[in-house]
Amino acid sequence: MTEQYKIFEENLTGTAQGNPYTDIWLKAAFKNDSETVEVNGFYCGDGNYRVRFMPAEPGTWTAVTRSNDPMLNGRRLVCECTPASEGNHGRVLRKDEVYPQSACTEEDRFHFSYEDGSRFQPFGTTCYAWINQPGDIQEQTLETLKSSCFNKVRMCIFPKFYTYNTADPEFYAFEGNEAEGFDHTRFNPVFWDNLEKRIRQLDELGIEADLILLHPYDKWGFAKMDRETDVFYLKYAVDRLCHFKNVWWALANEFDLLPWKSVEDWELYARTVMCRDSYGHLRSIHNCVKLYDHTRPWITHVSIQRIDVYKTAEAVSEWRQEYQKPVVVDECAYEGNINFGWGNITGEEMTRRFWEGCIRGGYLSHGEVYVQHEQIWWSHGGKLHGTCPERIAFLKGIMEDVPEGAAPLKLTPENHEANWDVPCLCREEDHSYYLYYFGFFQPAFRTYELPEGCSYEIELIDTWDMTVEKLPGTYAGSVRIELPQKQYMAVRMRKVC
Repeated sequence: MTEQYKIFEENLTGTAQGNPYTDIWLKAAFKNDSETVEVNGFYCGDGNYRVRFMPAEPGTWTAVTRSNDPMLNGRRLVCECTPASEGNHGRVLRKDEVYPQSACTEEDRFHFSYEDGSRFQPFGTTCYAWINQPGDIQEQTLETLKSSCFNKVRMCIFPKFYTYNTADPEFYAFEGNEAEGFDHTRFNPVFWDNLEKRIRQLDELGIEADLILLHPYDKWGFAKMDRETDVFYLKYAVDRLCHFKNVWWALANEFDLLPWKSVEDWELYARTVMCRDSYGHLRSIHNCVKLYDHTRPWITHVSIQRIDVYKTAEAVSEWRQEYQKPVVVDECAYEGNINFGWGNITGEEMTRRFWEGCIRGGYLSHGEVYVQHEQIWWSHGGKLHGTCPERIAFLKGIMEDVPEGAAPLKLTPENHEANWDVPCLCREEDHSYYLYYFGFFQPAFRTYELPEGCSYEIELIDTWDMTVEKLPGTYAGSVRIELPQKQYMAVRMRKVC
């Protein structure tokens, strides 16, 4: 029996002659009473082949394999699917892809949802090369994630060669090694089995695996494979991994640092991923200093690195307006003390950027680079040492309490004077909720003209000390709220009548 949204897998024996990675194809079309899902099988060494399927509906699914290998052709497969258990919500998708268009609001295009309709708000982190570290470090990384608030991890498939990242991994995606060269027509099953193990373990923790398919930080030649080899690799990666419900596709990290790959190449790679992905997982492409055209229809959400040293999460408002898609600032800089300007902001500033971006209707990813430790989280994983993760967890709890349908306040001539300088997340249609964030400002008080006929409970939120103070009584009409003249404060108003 296979649980809904989990993986049905059939192991088959076929030819091991020649090069099955290039010579043999294997397909199956899984059908129930209302739907057909075409999947690609794959070779995993020693004459072993696998067919996988992620059922989206309970019931009986059947398939008959097709292959140019007679040993694999015509095999009948049956998947008995049981309903999803508690906590199993399926894939993460754009909210406007989960709900009928008639039920979607204008704001829904900027947010995510699980396949079953449950809310998903990404609070991510970056561990680029954690799967390429020794096994004990990989296990330590998982233990750290288990006790963290993070529900998405940005991670590379290929190893990373960069400052503080110079060690060779034990296994590579392709057969071979740096000294003798790599065979780009044969994959290394040991590497892929470990990658899948880690994706499964992330799923067990409720964490999405945002898989970076290509990146420029390389000494092994993986960044400079030709177009044909890139496509061959992408097909295999997607054929194997698309069946995991917690997978996202990031075509590249800092695509613009791979200038030998043209826009036409990236568009081809996007089509390849879409063609081989049987389930339509989320897709993005990430930048260094030059933004990709995020209006491209294959891009489901904006994954972005800040391109201004000072204006980071504040730009979420502009990016939402320009691209009309969910905005995830996957690199707003890193808490740490590295020599590079992208990696030495304080925990206070990282926390501020998270709040700023969330109140503006976007999402952010965390990162940490403290160089005095043997493992640096941003690349190796291991342990966290910074001050912002627990504050991000506090913010996550606040955001989980934000009512559905809340959106950034739209400024009008009537409300401009009181609101132009402070972002606010609210439900304007029924005036039921307002969340103001003051960032690095430190007002001693604020005045508000509350909606006529409404009374509110008001709370002061100290986003750094992680406290919520409910003010006595209820408030209506013209109000003055006394504040502690302290940075990083927020005010939450909830309508009581």
